[in-house]
Amino acid sequence: MLQVEGLSKNFGGLAAVSDVSMSIQPGELVGLIGPNGAGKTTFFNLLTGYIRPTSGTVTFEGKNITGRKPHYVASRGMIRSFQQDNVFARYTALENLLLASHLNADVNFLQTIFKTRHDRRRQSEIRAKADEVLELVGIQHLAGSTAGSLAHGHKRMLGIAVALMCQPKLLLLDEPLAGMNIAEVDETLTLIRRLWEGGLTVLLIEHNMRAAMSICQRFHVLSFGKKIAEGTPDEIRNNPEVVTAYLGTAAHAA
Repeated sequence: MLQVEGLSKNFGGLAAVSDVSMSIQPGELVGLIGPNGAGKTTFFNLLTGYIRPTSGTVTFEGKNITGRKPHYVASRGMIRSFQQDNVFARYTALENLLLASHLNADVNFLQTIFKTRHDRRRQSEIRAKADEVLELVGIQHLAGSTAGSLAHGHKRMLGIAVALMCQPKLLLLDEPLAGMNIAEVDETLTLIRRLWEGGLTVLLIEHNMRAAMSICQRFHVLSFGKKIAEGTPDEIRNNPEVVTAYLGTAAHAA
């Protein structure tokens, strides 16, 4: 599904990402981990068009999407979440999902203006889908609440819901557990596992090693912008270079 070859990004004399390659097959749940400042989010930005790479290629479902704009990448089915609460604060949770749905909506301008039967049917389908997604992520009871008023954990869930409304083929999650309490972490891990078991392909950035090890099938590890290891959870736990990169914390991930 995703093939990355020699992806690099230099900011002046700094190599934020250096010659990183990886592949993801349909139906996998893969972790991208590494210490703070390892280049994980920059790598996501390169994949999804928010930053143009200095060199290398990104191929998604057989099509070269290197350096294409974010809306194009998203329209192909590679959808991401963000570390920050990337929602429209003044709109309700439901309205956030309805706005996100227009990435894949097949309603044209004239249909919308004249309220054709097709438009009314499509809008009804979108609303039903939004209700379904809100229920899936566990915040249906907050559909009418403004996004800015939600608790941190609920905002993170809303961010995932917005991504799901865009009908991802590959879902990229950027530290979805950041700032969550133990109960929220468990709920989010359960949701990610359910999405994966339902057939969604997932690439997960996560600083919480213990949590990532509990759900990911395999990992790619970055350190100072370079890939230093890849393998199963057991292989990563026992990789001396990974342990050194984490200053010993990886040894306690089990």
